[in-house]
Amino acid sequence: MSEFKDLLQSADWKTEKHVPVIEAPAKTKKGEMLKVALSVGREIAHPNTTEHHIRWITLYFLPDGEKFPCQVARFEFTSHGESVQGPNTSTIFTHPEVTASLKTEKSGQLLAASYCNIHGLWQNSVKITVE
Repeated sequence: MSEFKDLLQSADWKTEKHVPVIEAPAKTKKGEMLKVALSVGREIAHPNTTEHHIRWITLYFLPDGEKFPCQVARFEFTSHGESVQGPNTSTIFTHPEVTASLKTEKSGQLLAASYCNIHGLWQNSVKITVE
């Protein structure tokens, strides 16, 4: 039987189109808003078709010294060109690119997970220092 942790894949987002890209300042000040941009397919475009698409991205923050992360945001991408006329017949295609803001008193790690309907779960993380 597989464990959930074994299903999460990771790689360098510059060479793998499924890895969530996390863009945020490496340092922030206590109590100030930290703006985080998330995307999939920044360097290598990810298809966005009815048959192959990114379904969601979730952002977490794990403060230093704590055991569990806090879920900051979850973004669903629900329009991939499908319609009653068939696959890729709609003119509406969402793109997996979003922003979220948070503030924290502690340094820690931003963690992101994304889901491709064909290639499964992908993860990435970046360290954030709070001064």
